[in-house]
Amino acid sequence: MKKARTALTLMVLAGLTGGCVTGQKMGDIHEGMSKSEVVSVLGNPDGYQRSGQYEALRYTDRLISGWSWNHTDYTVLLRDGRVSEYGSGQVRQEGPGVLVLVPVR
Repeated sequence: MKKARTALTLMVLAGLTGGCVTGQKMGDIHEGMSKSEVVSVLGNPDGYQRSGQYEALRYTDRLISGWSWNHTDYTVLLRDGRVSEYGSGQVRQEGPGVLVLVPVR
């Protein structure tokens, strides 16, 4: 019984400390990167949106445990296949074919 409790405690602690890596990796993203470079740093996106010459790649940073109350959404906006904006926030469409990243506070 004691071993099972210790194993469960270690799994919970690993979930609390080891899952939020997307936010750390966002520091490696910069303007002008290609889509393939972004995917090589952050992995495949959790969501995708396209409008005209713009693409939005959405990444959700969650704890390994999957607790939905502890997450952050990050978005990388690409224009003509290159990073034009990135960070936490929501993507909105302004006019035909223009996506805008709106910071969430």
